[in-house]
Amino acid sequence: MSSQHGLPSDGLSPSGMLDSEQFRSLAHEAVDIAAEYLATLPSQPVYQRMPSHAIASILDAPLPAAGNPARDVLETVAAEIMPYPMGNGHPRFFGWVNSPPDPIGIVAELLAATMNPSCAGGDHAAIYLERTTVRWLMELVGYPTDGSMGILVSGGSMASLTCLAAARHQTATVDGWSIREEGFQGARPPLIMYVSSETHTTVIKAAELLGIGSTHVRMIAADRHYRFDPRELARQIDRDRADGLRPFCVVGSAGTVNTGAIDPLDELADLCGDEGLWLHVDGAYGGVGILDERRRDLFRGMERADSLAIDPHKWLSVPVECGCAMVRTGALLRDTFSLVPPYIRVEEGKGIGGLPWYSEYGFQQSRGFRALKTWMTLAHSGRDGLARVISRHNDLAASLVDLIRESPDLELVEAPVLSIVCFRYHPRHPELDDDALNAINKRIMEDVQSDGTAFLTQAVLRGTFALRANILHFGTTVEDLDTLVSAVLEAGARATHRERASVDGPEFHGASNHHERLNVRSADEQ
Repeated sequence: MSSQHGLPSDGLSPSGMLDSEQFRSLAHEAVDIAAEYLATLPSQPVYQRMPSHAIASILDAPLPAAGNPARDVLETVAAEIMPYPMGNGHPRFFGWVNSPPDPIGIVAELLAATMNPSCAGGDHAAIYLERTTVRWLMELVGYPTDGSMGILVSGGSMASLTCLAAARHQTATVDGWSIREEGFQGARPPLIMYVSSETHTTVIKAAELLGIGSTHVRMIAADRHYRFDPRELARQIDRDRADGLRPFCVVGSAGTVNTGAIDPLDELADLCGDEGLWLHVDGAYGGVGILDERRRDLFRGMERADSLAIDPHKWLSVPVECGCAMVRTGALLRDTFSLVPPYIRVEEGKGIGGLPWYSEYGFQQSRGFRALKTWMTLAHSGRDGLARVISRHNDLAASLVDLIRESPDLELVEAPVLSIVCFRYHPRHPELDDDALNAINKRIMEDVQSDGTAFLTQAVLRGTFALRANILHFGTTVEDLDTLVSAVLEAGARATHRERASVDGPEFHGASNHHERLNVRSADEQ
């Protein structure tokens, strides 16, 4: 018996798999669901917590013994999964560094899964496409392509880990020993890595996983604009050398996640060149900001880095996951990771042997077809299209700053460099101390997130709890920014009223603990 869509009632072919016509029908229905989802998303709440029954339906679902009809499975996804997104597909989602998916990237995911190649290596289209895609990404951000090598990975965390592994390998080689054979078992001076206080924590995790240890990561206090301080870095390197330690790597940022700050990369490159240190640049979020011609000079020196990490799944809106690790000396990256078991060893140009295998340039053996969604996104938008989107996001950040400055109850905490704006609610009456303002702004963030009108997160900048809005959605408008500001002001008024009530009355029942109470300065303290 067939359904109205042409599928057998069980939705499966006799072999248990969808045949061509069944797949076509189901895939068309899935595309309709996806298209409707994208079309109606702006009218939905940005975020809403899942009700307990919806959570239970997922967590408590038993593994079916006989399997369910394909259409039933699809309907379950439409009814129980898609109504509860993270929120990053919405134009009023300003949280973290999570972009919406470019629609052409969604199509690419279907096609990549259809081919389902193993991208460890070989003589097939996916491998050559990855080479082209990585070259395009290098050209996009001005990184040298001659002699360099890049590899697509899951994201910035794995990109930095890959690059820092190459830095560690080179250091050991220069010093006359093999990190691959000996590990850190020998009695040698500890390797020292340098980061700023604004460096992403994934870099610290990478140092831990590589055996360097967080104790040997020197965190240099950022300057007043949250950038790496080269002068303090130079002094710390001198101190470490005097103590018999082995400085080996500096990690700069091309767009920090807190404020979007761009480190003085040219100065860092000069210093690393003079000191014989590896310069790695974390450009996961902000590296592609170089496409905004008005900000290009801020990135000077990024092209001199020994390695660079960028995330196409951030500002370029490639669907998650896709990061890219780039290393200036491609042969070094291969030396760091190449260990080919006999059963997959091939000769270049013979049989399935094409280019050197990607599995020789990173840790993964099995690798998915990440290149297709990235290539299709780049090919569809082109350099100019991507530059327009990035420049527009930076313009919207400037518009948000204008709205903040127009409101007497809002305060800019740090001027934006790229598309991240950090601000806070700061009513002039009554006068509030910093602890009170931090508590109020934390409550504002939580209330705005729960309300579903907009979504933002936080950054703590020198003890100040700031509301942090990152503009990454290609559909965001100035009207969306107006809505965000209105939501913050309304939540701020409610939070201030509740906090004042906690001071005026013996008990504030709305606070989760007494540390969140308002602390208002008395007249003799001001």
